[in-house]
Amino acid sequence: MNYEGQICRAPMERSAFMLPVMVGCSYNGCKFCNLFRHLKYRKLPVEQIESELQRVKACGGSPKRIFLGDGNAFDLPMEELSAILRLVKSYFPQCGMINMDATVTGILKKTREDLRALYGLGARHLYLGIETGLDDVLSFMNKAHTLEEAYEAIRRLQEAGLTFDAHIMTGVAGKGRGDPSCPCGELFHVPPQGGSALQRGRAGHIYPGGRAGVPERGAEFDREGRNRGISHFLRRFP
Repeated sequence: MNYEGQICRAPMERSAFMLPVMVGCSYNGCKFCNLFRHLKYRKLPVEQIESELQRVKACGGSPKRIFLGDGNAFDLPMEELSAILRLVKSYFPQCGMINMDATVTGILKKTREDLRALYGLGARHLYLGIETGLDDVLSFMNKAHTLEEAYEAIRRLQEAGLTFDAHIMTGVAGKGRGDPSCPCGELFHVPPQGGSALQRGRAGHIYPGGRAGVPERGAEFDREGRNRGISHFLRRFP
C-alpha cells in the first residue's frame, strides 16, 4: 500500500483492510488536530484506488471489512464516494462492512436519499468527531458544526441504518465547566442509539500549554471539565 502521512484509525479497524482514497483531510481546521497539517489535501485518482484493490486481490486477499482512509472519506462528493463503494464491491463482493471517518458537515451535505443509497452500496459504520456537547467549546476548537447540527446528522445516519462512534474529548470544556449530576461513566454505559462513544484524551493532560496548536487556555483543562460537554451531548438520546 502506498500511503502518504500518518496512519490514524480507530482501534476497532485494526484488522480491516485500509484503502486510501484521499491524502489528508478536506477540512483540516480543528485546533487540536495536527495529523494532516503537513499535507496538501487531494483526492486520489480512481485508477490508483483500483490498482490497490487489484494488488490485494492478486495476493489472495479477501477482506470482510474495509476502512477507507484518510481524514474524512465520507465527506467526498456523493458521486465519487458511490463510485468507490461500487468499485470495492466489484472486487470484494463478500465485504460486509465499508467504514470511514466523517464530519457532521459532511453528513449534512448529503440528502437522506444519499445516505440510504450509500448504505445500500456497503457503507456501514462512521467515526464522527463530535468532541463536546458545548457550542462555545466547539467554536473555540474550530469545529465546523454546532450541537444541534450534530444531533441532526446522527438522526439522519440512524434513519439510513448507518451506525457510528462519536469521538469525545473529555476535559476539553475546561476548569469549572463540570456537571456533577452527570458522571463521565454514563458515556460508556448509555451510548446513543445506533452508536457509541470513543474517549479521546483524558482530563489533566489533554493538549496543555498550546500543544498541537491549542492556545494556552488548554493548560487549564482538568478533571472538573470532563463531564459537562459529554452530558450535554448524551441527554438528547434515550
